[in-house]
Amino acid sequence: MSIKHARSGGTARWTATIGAISCALFLAGTVTATAQPVVEPAPPATITEDGADVVPPEGSEEQRVKAEDQGVERPSVDQVGTASSTYDPESETSGYGPVFTNFIAGFLYNVVNPNVAPQGANDWNCKPTATHPEPVVLLHGTWENAFNNFSRMSPALKAAGHCVFALNYGDSDASGLSHVKSVRGTGPVAESAKEIATYIDAVLARTGASKVNIVGHSQGGLVTRQYLRFEGGANPSDPSQNKVNKVVSVAGSNHGTTLVGIGTLGRTINNLGLNVLGLVGAIAGPAASDQVIDSPLVKALAVGGDTEPGIDYTVLGTRYDEVVTPYKTTFLDAGPNATVKNILLQDGCGIDLSDHLSISVSLRAIGIVKNALDPVGTPANAIPCAFNSPVTGG
Repeated sequence: MSIKHARSGGTARWTATIGAISCALFLAGTVTATAQPVVEPAPPATITEDGADVVPPEGSEEQRVKAEDQGVERPSVDQVGTASSTYDPESETSGYGPVFTNFIAGFLYNVVNPNVAPQGANDWNCKPTATHPEPVVLLHGTWENAFNNFSRMSPALKAAGHCVFALNYGDSDASGLSHVKSVRGTGPVAESAKEIATYIDAVLARTGASKVNIVGHSQGGLVTRQYLRFEGGANPSDPSQNKVNKVVSVAGSNHGTTLVGIGTLGRTINNLGLNVLGLVGAIAGPAASDQVIDSPLVKALAVGGDTEPGIDYTVLGTRYDEVVTPYKTTFLDAGPNATVKNILLQDGCGIDLSDHLSISVSLRAIGIVKNALDPVGTPANAIPCAFNSPVTGG
C-alpha cells in the first residue's frame, strides 16, 4: 500500500511506502516504512480577537483527496438509518474513581476498576442552566475509556458549571481486546457512532436540553464527525435542528493517521501493562484500521468537507503527538455555515510537552476546552500555562 499526502504552501509534506502487509501485523510491530513523515516548521500562529493562539490549517478542502477520487461512495441518508444500540445508557458506568493528574496512574487504577466514571460525570438528574444550556458529552479514544481519558477534565468541567456525561463506547465487537474490561473504543467507528447517537438521545431526553456539546479525544474526534454526518447529529438542511452546538476535538484523528501512529499507540499501552501488541489480526479491534489515513471510513468522511453547517468547532493539537501523525492532520477546514478554531497547544506555552495521551490531563488543554465551551466563564487570558510531561502528564 502506497500512501502519499501533501498540503499546499510546502508547510508539511510526507511520503511513506508500506508493503502489502496487514494493519494487524503492523500492530504486532512487523511493518516497516521505507520513509518517515517529514514535517516542516509550522506556520506562524495568528491571534483571534479574544486572544487565543490559532494555527491555520494547511491546504484547502479543494486540495484534499476526496472519497470519490478513491472509488469510495459517500453513504446516503437512506443507507445510514438510525442508531441501533439498545443498551441502557445510564448503566454505562458504575461508581466514581478518584481524580488523577497523572495519566499512567489513572490508567493503571482503571485496569482494576474498569467501570467507574470520572468525578463530575453521569449525574442523570443534572439540569442545564441558562449559562450552560448544553450538556457536555465526553468521548474517549481508542483502547481508552471514559475514566482514564477524562479523570482530570471531567471534574474541572463540572466545577465550571456544566452537566457532564461520559460513556464507554465501542466495546461490543468480537475482537479479543474488547474482552479486556478497561479497554474500550475497539469496535468499528461506524458502529460506535450509532452507540453514541443512542447515548446522546438519552442525555437530551433526561436533561431536557435541545443540543449537547461534544469533547472528543483521539478517536473521539473522528467518531464525532461520523455521528454528525451519518447518525443524525447534524441536520444540514436545517441546522437549527442539529443535536450538537459545539465540538471540541482534542488530538483527534480527524483525517486518520499513519500506521506509524497506530503502532505507537499500541506500543505505549503495551508498556503500561496491557499486551495489545501481542494480539494480532481481528483480536486488536477494527477501530485501529478504521483510523488509518487511507481507510474507507476516513475517505468517505472527506466527501463534503470537514464540518457540518451550524456547528462551532475548536480543534486542539499538540506538536508532540506521536499517535495522530502528522499532527497537523488533526486540524479542520471550515465549510459553509461552520466555524473552526485550530489551536496548537504549545503556542504561547512551550513548557507544555503533552503528547497524545497526556494532553487529556494537561491543565492548559483543560483550560482551552473550558474556554471553547464558555469563553465568558473562562476567558482566553485565564487559560493557564503549566508544565505537562509526555505520557504521564502532571
